[in-house]
Amino acid sequence: MILKAILVEDEANSREILRNYLKKYCPKVELVGEASSIKEALEIIRMQELDLVFLDIEMPFGNAFDLLEKVPDRTFETVFVTAYDHYAKDALNSHAAYYLMKPINIDELIKSVNYVLEVKERENTLQEKVLNSNTRCIEGKLTLPQQDGFQVLNVSEILYCKADDNYTEIYLENKKLLVSKTLKYFEDALSEFPFARIHKSYLVNVNEVVKYRKGKGGSVIISNGKELMVSASKKKDFLSFYD
Repeated sequence: MILKAILVEDEANSREILRNYLKKYCPKVELVGEASSIKEALEIIRMQELDLVFLDIEMPFGNAFDLLEKVPDRTFETVFVTAYDHYAKDALNSHAAYYLMKPINIDELIKSVNYVLEVKERENTLQEKVLNSNTRCIEGKLTLPQQDGFQVLNVSEILYCKADDNYTEIYLENKKLLVSKTLKYFEDALSEFPFARIHKSYLVNVNEVVKYRKGKGGSVIISNGKELMVSASKKKDFLSFYD
């Protein structure tokens, strides 16, 4: 697979460096355009079917996050390229696939491209298909602490879990349980079972996922019809269940 990509960077020298690195070290990236501003980038994005956008954060008359807000239905992956490390959290919240620091480390650049390449190949295969994971039936029990004691659940009953501050909402087919434990607690407790952390807020039973949809981070449809977002940073691990 060849990744169709563009560079969005206001400094000509930085664009030249990245362009040369991609040409030399990333043969599966085809550059189809370059932009020095948000306006120019939007024009290219609206004209091209892109797989990947290398995006500088600080630009004149706006920044990378302003650009992404203008493309809410994007299906391309984003790799931020910046000299500032304090944007990392915002990058994750904007569903960035990777975060590269300037000056660009060639090994990190290659890793970012390989990450996007693997995700794109897998999601193209899974797009709009009913999913059958490579996992087996779940057999096990989970103890849920409660104020008046504890409750025992069959792990297979759990559709997904949702973070709620220091609590976790556990969704079963016909009801919801609220437990005073963090989502990380359940991620660890269910680590030996086919549960995937698809987002900072969601942990899903992979056997209950029936469809995957591409998008800015992607989303999954659970067997009860609920659609949950998949963050770009979690996408590769989730898709690995469907080799």
